[in-house]
Amino acid sequence: MKKTVFAVAAAIAVSASAELKFGTVDLMLLVKNHPNYESNKTLLTSTDNDYQKKLDAIKAEGDKLQEEGKKLSEQMRNPMLATKAKSDIENQLVDIQKKLMGIEQRYRSEAVRCRQDLQDLERRLLKTTTDDLRKRIAKFAGANGYDFIFDANAAAYAGKSFDVTDDMLKALGVDPKEARGRDEGK
Repeated sequence: MKKTVFAVAAAIAVSASAELKFGTVDLMLLVKNHPNYESNKTLLTSTDNDYQKKLDAIKAEGDKLQEEGKKLSEQMRNPMLATKAKSDIENQLVDIQKKLMGIEQRYRSEAVRCRQDLQDLERRLLKTTTDDLRKRIAKFAGANGYDFIFDANAAAYAGKSFDVTDDMLKALGVDPKEARGRDEGK
């Protein structure tokens, strides 16, 4: 929808005046070279690791309980075991099974919550970065007489002569050749 609106706006603008100045940028390349990119990436990795530690602790709790259940099951095989002792062990095994089900449910819900929290954090960080880039692009456009600067990835076609990504990279303090080299290396 946004692409269509931009295309219609561009077509109207072109037909209205040949004096308009257009540009395009590779917004994803700018995001990857934004000053906050590495710290955002580190924060996401750290947060993911913290969440994984929580999940591992819950799993370890379940593993410990399973081991306890295995030992009780082995005791049940003892032919010399009294009926009362056997009944007590069966009750303990049922209790362990209930606890394991609770741990499994807690693990699943915690995993879902962690994944959602991580996705929310990633969205917020990306929004902050893109908002900053939009301000920088607007400032660049104003300073250089551009009427429109579009995301090149949203355009069906844009000639290379419209690409101002390298100028924006320079404005971010990044060498365009290095930025493009890192991007192509992936």
